[in-house]
Amino acid sequence: LFPFQFSIREYRPTDQYAAAVLFRDGILEHVYPAFFKAMSHPDHVGIALSVSMAGYVLGGSSYFQGLLFGSAWAGLIYYCCYDIYEGYMLRRLGADMADINATYLQNPDNGFWVAEADVGGQAKVLGMVAVTDGSYGELSHVVVAFPSRRKSVGSELMRKAMNFCKERGFSRLTLDLSSPQKAAMSMYQKLGFVQTASHSNTHANLLFSKLARITVTLNLCFHVPSSSKPNV
Repeated sequence: LFPFQFSIREYRPTDQYAAAVLFRDGILEHVYPAFFKAMSHPDHVGIALSVSMAGYVLGGSSYFQGLLFGSAWAGLIYYCCYDIYEGYMLRRLGADMADINATYLQNPDNGFWVAEADVGGQAKVLGMVAVTDGSYGELSHVVVAFPSRRKSVGSELMRKAMNFCKERGFSRLTLDLSSPQKAAMSMYQKLGFVQTASHSNTHANLLFSKLARITVTLNLCFHVPSSSKPNV
């Protein structure tokens, strides 16, 4: 098999639409994992059974109504999960993602890069990563298109971000993950990130956050080496 060929380059204004679509899809793909994680919690399992039983009794021993009541509860949980991620996606698309060039490229301590490959004779953006400068480097928008995963695209994007932070003299690089992102958590831990703190602010309706059980955002920290090359 031939190795997958792609390149990492700085974002260009012509990438705006592709980056927005990639970001939207990357955020909304967390809805289903969050939903299944929430529904598998013992509290929700118990509530779903109770609601289904109530529907069964109220419907005069109707299995259909029992199923209907249980489905309605599951639908509510799904809506809560969707609302949380959609809300985050829309906020970012209307903020920093609305003008990536101004937000990231006009500040020398910020950066935004995309992974590009030839697909059917056309250059296609299939991954991206961003770094902003606070009191340290803050990593965000790490997204790789589903068909391009497990092909080192994410690792190379991370290498670019880490090297950028080292060149800028940042002592550490941090990022936030929502609790259902187990695969992403595993990847970052392999890269050397460690959990330093957690919080429950999803910037969404408090009731929705509780029902969806997306109550923990993991703050991961990578201490940027001052001289050696990041090991990714």
